[in-house]
Amino acid sequence: METWIDNVGERALRSPAGFWSRVQFGRAAIAATYHVPKVERAALRSATAMQIWRCGIRQLPLVSFVGLALGVLVIGQAVSLLQQVSAQRYMGTVMVTVVLRELGPLLTAFLVAARPGTAAVVELGALQFAGKVEQVDRLDLRSLRELVAPRVKGLAVAGFCLTIYLIAVALACGYLMAFVQGVPLRLTEYAGQLAEAMHWLDFVLIALKAALFGMVIAVVSCYHGLERMLRIEELPAATTRAVVEGLGACVLLDALFLLGYLFR
Repeated sequence: METWIDNVGERALRSPAGFWSRVQFGRAAIAATYHVPKVERAALRSATAMQIWRCGIRQLPLVSFVGLALGVLVIGQAVSLLQQVSAQRYMGTVMVTVVLRELGPLLTAFLVAARPGTAAVVELGALQFAGKVEQVDRLDLRSLRELVAPRVKGLAVAGFCLTIYLIAVALACGYLMAFVQGVPLRLTEYAGQLAEAMHWLDFVLIALKAALFGMVIAVVSCYHGLERMLRIEELPAATTRAVVEGLGACVLLDALFLLGYLFR
């Protein structure tokens, strides 16, 4: 009878090979995404546009709700505390540090992994179950360009755009909460605080962070959808692994980006 110790030991032995397999798949996926023959570029653009619609535009209502909740709940509490200690002049700094640099990109990555990411695992797993695609180790570049490249590009663009949108909604709701709570802060003063707290590096790092989060989630989700032949009852476990690994990779990337803020 297999014990939990045997299970942990088996996972530990498989981890290096599994990690290297993911790295190789990621390299192949990126190569297939950015090295496209001219005859296939039109089809890739059309498929990418469809992924942007599904992974980006269709997620706007949910992202709007999360941005509203972030502005009303989290930022509202911060505004109330700052008002109690007469530190309203630090409101812009709090918004930039908490929302723009950290919560905005990470919350967007969570939403992308939970919605479009899981959909990619299910779609590709269903194609494998129907015998229409090969497993990861048998895919050629053309199959990668058809199945993976549109999702990588689409999620990179969608992740960037949704991050900017969520941050804008949250910052607007943050000022609305300050206004409702009677904080003596004019809109021009609020905008000035935000501009003063921002650094030019913020724009670069946020753009890179948001796009990379989307690409990482796309690669991880496609890998788990194509890793092996999945039975229908195995799809929930595969989607869970994809979400956990994708978000874990995003958190590690976020820690690396933190070094950019520390040593700017």
